[in-house]
Amino acid sequence: MVLAADAVADLLAGLLKHVGNERRPAVRFPELHPLVTVPHDGSFPSGHAATSFACATVLAAFAPRWAVAFFVLACAIAYSRLYVAVHYPLDVVGGAVLGATVALALLAVFRRGARLRRPPS
Repeated sequence: MVLAADAVADLLAGLLKHVGNERRPAVRFPELHPLVTVPHDGSFPSGHAATSFACATVLAAFAPRWAVAFFVLACAIAYSRLYVAVHYPLDVVGGAVLGATVALALLAVFRRGARLRRPPS
């Protein structure tokens, strides 16, 4: 389930990057000095935020005791994209929303399928 959420979130984030093709901060503002190599695709949404929040959401559903830790890690990953100057804040928020939405949709499908497979009592 985690791998499915990660893959779907990554695919959708990639598609949205090509549709919007928003220039990244370091491209738009040359005075910025990014700490990593600036990717050549669009800026919105952050793929790292999308995949980390998708994984955190699924993991939290199956291990609720660890939910805070999963989301703290997802937030740290998302923040890192701002820190290294390859995303705008809205890119990260959009990625987080996309990832969580993908995970919630997959969890709903999974739960519905599990209900349908149960033998009648």
